[in-house]
Amino acid sequence: MKRIFLTALLLALAACSVPVDAPPFPTALPAESPLAALPPAETFTQTSPPTAVPSFCEDHRPRDLIQTLQMALQTKDGTGFATLVSPFLGVDVTYIRNGNTISYDVEHAKFIFESTFPADWGPAAGSGEAVVGSFQDIVLPSLQQVFTADATLACGEIQTGGVTYIPQWPYPEMGYYSVHFPGSEAFGNMDWQTWLVGISFEAGEPHLAVLLHFAWEP
Repeated sequence: MKRIFLTALLLALAACSVPVDAPPFPTALPAESPLAALPPAETFTQTSPPTAVPSFCEDHRPRDLIQTLQMALQTKDGTGFATLVSPFLGVDVTYIRNGNTISYDVEHAKFIFESTFPADWGPAAGSGEAVVGSFQDIVLPSLQQVFTADATLACGEIQTGGVTYIPQWPYPEMGYYSVHFPGSEAFGNMDWQTWLVGISFEAGEPHLAVLLHFAWEP
């Protein structure tokens, strides 16, 4: 009896010692994401017709969401970012085209700009070396470069610069926007980048469900 009481007391004390504002362990791999159950990808290129239904592209709310997302990224507002994330699906983030997809639920999303958790984003293009680091160190600089007032926005169409691969949108049942940075003359526009923003509607409201990155690869 004494042992049982002591064990319970120690567990209670340990629980009280955890800071209530400590960020949760951030990320789950795609196998645990509800999006992993979606059908296999179809192939869409720059010349493919828009895959989103007209009502999605004509709806101003996804574009408003992207503007709010831009502000959250530029100001590193984790709380604002989390309000956009799908409460059912979370948000799947793929930084390397053929790399790992990291899924953040709403609670993890609140700490996305401050967490130092070293996620494995997959093999780097060219070298094949693993790209490991936090969201704020690896992914955020790219998002902040692309999500600006000068970015080109397109609904249901993948905008890219020169590519050595076929860009694909792997969630054919979900509408998306392409946010494109065309690159700079100093680098011959080979530093172009594109982020696809997948948006799901839940209870009639749009939510951020996917962030998928494309860039030039050797």
